[in-house]
Amino acid sequence: MPGVPPKPMLATTGELPAGAGWAYEFKWDGIRALVNIGDGQHRVYARSGVQVTVAYPELAGLPAQVDDVLLDGEVVLFGETGQPSFTALAERMHVRDRGRAARLAASLPITYLVFDLLRLDGIDLTGYSWQRRRAVLDELGLAGPRWAVPPAFTDGPATLQAAGEHGLEGVMAKRVGSVYRPGTRSPDWVKVKLEVTGDFVVGGWRPGARRLGGLLVGVPRSDGRLAYRGRVGGGIGAALERELLRELEPLRTGASPFVGDLPREDTRAVVWVAPRVVVEVKYGQLTPDGRLRFPRVLRLRPDKLAEEVDDV
Repeated sequence: MPGVPPKPMLATTGELPAGAGWAYEFKWDGIRALVNIGDGQHRVYARSGVQVTVAYPELAGLPAQVDDVLLDGEVVLFGETGQPSFTALAERMHVRDRGRAARLAASLPITYLVFDLLRLDGIDLTGYSWQRRRAVLDELGLAGPRWAVPPAFTDGPATLQAAGEHGLEGVMAKRVGSVYRPGTRSPDWVKVKLEVTGDFVVGGWRPGARRLGGLLVGVPRSDGRLAYRGRVGGGIGAALERELLRELEPLRTGASPFVGDLPREDTRAVVWVAPRVVVEVKYGQLTPDGRLRFPRVLRLRPDKLAEEVDDV
C-alpha cells in the first residue's frame, strides 16, 4: 500500500456557477477524509494528513469490496432527523482508543460519502478530468452499510433548492473538465452555502455574564498574526462554552495575537490565547473596516488548522 496520500483538493466559496461545463453535488456537513486501500488493508487520513483509521472502525469492510484505490470523501454522522450532525461527529473524530471507537461506532455510527477517485489499480487518476474520474468511480459500484457514492446532478438551481429542503449546508459545483489538484484551493470547485458563514481563528476571549462572554476572532496573515474581525458573543450556549474553554484555557498567553490596536470596549478584561482554535461563525456582512456584523458562533472546527483559514 502506498504511503501517506497527498492533501485533498479544496474549493473556493462563491455564487452558484451555471452552464454545461458544471456538475453539482450536495455539500455534506462532516469532515474530509481520504481512504487508502491496498493489499486487503485500509488507512483513513484526515485533511491534515494525520492517520485516523482507528476512529472509524465502520470502514473496516471496505477492502473486501475494492482494492488498490485512493478515495476522497466526507465522513458524516446522520442524526435522528436524518440530517448530518457535526456536533455528534465531534465526539468521534479525535478518538484513538480502539475500544471506545467500537462503542461509539455502535451508538453513533458514521457514513463515508465517497465523491472522488484518485487512484485505481496502481494508476494515478488525478490528471483525469472530473467527469472521467466520476465515471470510473460510479463503475466500481461502491455501496455498503457505512459507505456510499452520493449522486451528482446537472441542474444547479434545482440541486441548491433540494439542499435547502433537506436541511443541508449547500452545494458543491465542480467543473466537469477539471483535473484534481492536490492541496490546492481551486476555482474549479465552488462551494455554495445556504448560510453566510466563515471560519475564524480565536485570539482571545472576554468574560461576560458567564465565564466566557465573547470571542475575539480574526484571520491569519502571512506573518502569523491575526487581522481583527470583531467580537462574537451570540450563539455560545452552556455546552459550547465548556467546549471552548476546554480548548482555549491551555493556550493562554500574555500578548495579543492581533495586528494593531483593538477597540477598548472589546479588550476589557480580555484573556489572550495563542491563535490555534478555529470556530465557524454565521454573520450578516462585513463592515467597511472589516468587522463582522451580527455574528453568531455556530460551532468549533476541530478538523481545521488555523493556517487553513482564509480571509473573508
